[in-house]
Amino acid sequence: MINQQSHLKFRQLYESPEYLGCASTEHSGVQIFDAGIECPGGLEAGLALARLCMGDLADVQIVPLDAGQYAVNQGVWVRTDQPIMSCLGCQYAGWPIKGEDFFAMGSGPMRLARGREEVLEALKLSERVSKVVGVLETEVLPNESALDKIATDCRVDRSGVKLAVAPATSIAGSVQVVARSVETAMHKLHELHFDVGTIVSATGIAPLPPPAKRGDFVDGIGRTNDAMLYGATVTLWVDHDDEAIDDVIDRVPAGASPDYGQPFAKIFKGYNYDFYQVDPLLFSPARVTVHNLRSGKTFDSGQLDLRVLTESFSV
Repeated sequence: MINQQSHLKFRQLYESPEYLGCASTEHSGVQIFDAGIECPGGLEAGLALARLCMGDLADVQIVPLDAGQYAVNQGVWVRTDQPIMSCLGCQYAGWPIKGEDFFAMGSGPMRLARGREEVLEALKLSERVSKVVGVLETEVLPNESALDKIATDCRVDRSGVKLAVAPATSIAGSVQVVARSVETAMHKLHELHFDVGTIVSATGIAPLPPPAKRGDFVDGIGRTNDAMLYGATVTLWVDHDDEAIDDVIDRVPAGASPDYGQPFAKIFKGYNYDFYQVDPLLFSPARVTVHNLRSGKTFDSGQLDLRVLTESFSV
């Protein structure tokens, strides 16, 4: 069970938060690992959140980059041999969690226990467990109504809910969002009706932007989204027909969306800050490479955009 193995990792974090600049708390029976709301958090905490998001089914590292290509000199690199479960089953932020005066984007293996998302139903991904582990992108700690909703939707007692939380404007929050390069490619391919079950392995890299000013939610999600849309490169190893790959390859990168071309914060403002009005096919990497194991042929599409990255990151 993915939630069970993720719980082992969560417990390690929860029991020793001070070594990561984080804090642990319990609210109404729910254990919460705070990686940047009421504490500073840091890079290692961000890597831990990213791994939790992916059900501990991926390797995530911070690596050096060429600032001449990416506008910054560090990035987040991801590798997985379980791309469906780690990315679509766990990491995809497909659960908007709403409570009284609370909102967060929910991801992580707890989504498998809830199961009420199109992508999970289509791929037949689910779990019945007594403990669930989730990651929330939020500016504030979850309140009573949000915790009650998570427990109810996941069909577990409150004592079985384990949450790691951080805002996108924190160091840890930035890392865990930028670690979604492979996930965005996987989700885009699913939306394009490509058989993601033929994807065997994947790697991805995206620049790690400077964190936005604390509390500036729009700039925070703007920078992290731009890291993906204009700076992420994903490589997939696939066992499929060349024709099927050739049919989708030019539609996978973010540049295929009509919303592409300016910093995400400006795009977001143009839709009156309604995330769900933005073209959903925009959310994908800047560049995608596919190696077909069946034919030995490589397909490649998209490109990085240093101009937008430089403007977005204010460097």
